[in-house]
Amino acid sequence: MNSPLSRRTTLQAAGVIAAAGLAGSLVGTTQAAAADDAGTTGDSVVIHPPLPKVPVNNSFTVKVRPAGGTWQKLGVYLAKLAQIDPNTGSNRPQNSSWAAFDFSGTVEVEVTYNPGGGEKVRIRPDSYGIKPEVLGSTARFTLDRPRNVVVQVDDKIFDCLHLFANPLEKDVPAEGDKKVMYFGPGFHTPTDKILKVPSNTTVYLAPGAVLNAHVNIEGAENSRVIGRGVLYDSPVGAMFIRKCENITIDGITILNPRYENVRVAESQNITIKNLRAFSHQGWGDGIQLYCSENITVDGCFLRTSDDCVALYTHRWDFYGDTRNITVKNCSLWADVAHPINIGVHGNSENPEVLENLRYENIDILDHREPQVTYQGAIAFMVGDSNTVRDVRFDDIRVEDFRWGQLIHLRVEYNPKYNTSAGRAIESVYIKDLSYNGKNADLSIIAGLDAEHAIKDVTFENLRVNGRVIADSGGKPAWYLASDGVPMFVNEHVTNLKFLTTAEAEAAAS
Repeated sequence: MNSPLSRRTTLQAAGVIAAAGLAGSLVGTTQAAAADDAGTTGDSVVIHPPLPKVPVNNSFTVKVRPAGGTWQKLGVYLAKLAQIDPNTGSNRPQNSSWAAFDFSGTVEVEVTYNPGGGEKVRIRPDSYGIKPEVLGSTARFTLDRPRNVVVQVDDKIFDCLHLFANPLEKDVPAEGDKKVMYFGPGFHTPTDKILKVPSNTTVYLAPGAVLNAHVNIEGAENSRVIGRGVLYDSPVGAMFIRKCENITIDGITILNPRYENVRVAESQNITIKNLRAFSHQGWGDGIQLYCSENITVDGCFLRTSDDCVALYTHRWDFYGDTRNITVKNCSLWADVAHPINIGVHGNSENPEVLENLRYENIDILDHREPQVTYQGAIAFMVGDSNTVRDVRFDDIRVEDFRWGQLIHLRVEYNPKYNTSAGRAIESVYIKDLSYNGKNADLSIIAGLDAEHAIKDVTFENLRVNGRVIADSGGKPAWYLASDGVPMFVNEHVTNLKFLTTAEAEAAAS
């Protein structure tokens, strides 16, 4: 059973909400909590208290209501995003919008684009199949489950709304618990802007909480960072997890970190769930994993100024293999670099391995990278004597991106980042990958030489603009299946297959 809202927390939230002119939302909060305790939530909506000192953005007005209920207004906040000038390399930060709420059952959403226009409104990811009702500058749509969506008006890339519709919170930690670092609604700045988290501790960021800090979790086990609050304006990377075991990150939003959002190194049994993260400065990766095992990234929305999810082995003073990684149910948007990046950094003196990597049910919304050798919505750039093997992709949907390649698999030596060439890419199975668009440049699969090669890569039911790419047909007999992507494959790639689903099933039987 969930802990009920304390009288202090209830009154504190009520005061903050009333001051913002959002009276009435506390009723929804209390009712939702009570209903959740009873185990019968029905249709309910929870509006979060305002986020102090987090800049707002007035491009959008957003209202939500339980199906047929009373409209309630959400706070809409500023997200800064990156746009790299390909001629100068300069980064021109762009303004965007985001909002969040919790709900159960069915919720109706109304979004008004305040500058006007709005002849075309697109709700992304496209795979959700959400078709809004549009009247002038206002669009309405319904959600029947938690979603992270982007409301895009007239194809505007930056002046859009990122809307995070959360499930209701469960098992909320109790304020005053000795094992809980409880941050209620308000702005919180720890000493030196660093929050160190010990073992067996829950950090709870309540709705309306803003934590202005770098969260450091080192040498700890059985700890969590959870809630609906915001980790804001971290002076370095937002969160660092090292030499830890059994750590959970769940439900928070990260805004404006100085560098990466989350870095995990030399750790085991880590779960990163329902994380929403934005970045606009250089090296603003979403989630970096180094030398770690048994990691799950689930249900996250990452819009970043570098790789969304990057997997490495050795770098700096991190050592060890990376294995048993699952990334699933995520939406990835790389304003710079790659949505998925694997294998750049490793240990040339004592080679390491990245293996048993799983990517499932992922929407790639955008990829923009001007540098040809750094492109790839899905990128293996294997250097530093790394071997990458036993990798599986299932149900990956790639929407048309601005600039780059669909697939980039290379064993390489890049003097900028590597001290040696990668060793190999082996046993990669890519099932139900689809790309719909016209902007993709030539994809690449290339080994470096005969000793640094790629082998056993299979595509099953690869679809490009609805066309299945297969060795067996649907093309002139003298064409390669890879020409249909289109894709360049060099002589250091062996046992590359393009199969239909029927062919794959027949081979497996």
